[in-house]
Amino acid sequence: MNAKHGPLSFVMRFAAFSVAIAMVSVWLGSTVTKTASSAGVGNRQVAIVIDAGHGGIDGGAVADDGTLEKDLNLALARSVERVLASLGASVVMTRTEDVMFAEPSSMHKKLDDLTHRIGTVESAGECVFVSIHMNKFPVQKYSGLQVYYSKNNEESKLLADAIQGAAASLIQTDNTRKTKAAGDEIYLLSKLTCPAALVECGFLSNPEELELLKTEEYRNKLAAVIAVTVMEYINQVK
Repeated sequence: MNAKHGPLSFVMRFAAFSVAIAMVSVWLGSTVTKTASSAGVGNRQVAIVIDAGHGGIDGGAVADDGTLEKDLNLALARSVERVLASLGASVVMTRTEDVMFAEPSSMHKKLDDLTHRIGTVESAGECVFVSIHMNKFPVQKYSGLQVYYSKNNEESKLLADAIQGAAASLIQTDNTRKTKAAGDEIYLLSKLTCPAALVECGFLSNPEELELLKTEEYRNKLAAVIAVTVMEYINQVK
């Protein structure tokens, strides 16, 4: 974010949302609506592709209580979608239900699924990509959101830094994590050429953070931060 739209400005915009953050309709304040009424430049609309990681037979990480990453990813991604749509953005979802994009007989289901998601992004035209995931680590003490960015587009780091900074300022004030460049192990970010970031929204291995992530209220807060930050990024950079 530049000086004109710095952290204080963002906090003021976020404060226009209802404290409860229970309904998308009450999140819309006049300041936010004016700033992020459309994700576009002039007459050019920039799509926002939201990717709910994993799905179907690929459950992703599994918490000790059996909570599946794929379910939290989808719930949060749908919340981000609702906020963005309410703000007038053009939103494309890679999945809207519990599904893996691969034929049952395929011997490489995961690659098929990822290839399908890349195709969705490429079909979206000019776009920004944000993938929603959850983290897990053998040591329970670790917590906090962390954003990875694609090295294929220099704007990806700006997007990742904006999301990381907004989350730390607004809902995770003790989060000192920094954004990281994605390696080849994050397949989607290694292949996409548009501005692209992957948000590890918290640790399923941390009992306290897991309980937060399982609540709709906390997911809605995360969704609001991600959505408004992406809109501001587009309006400033694209």
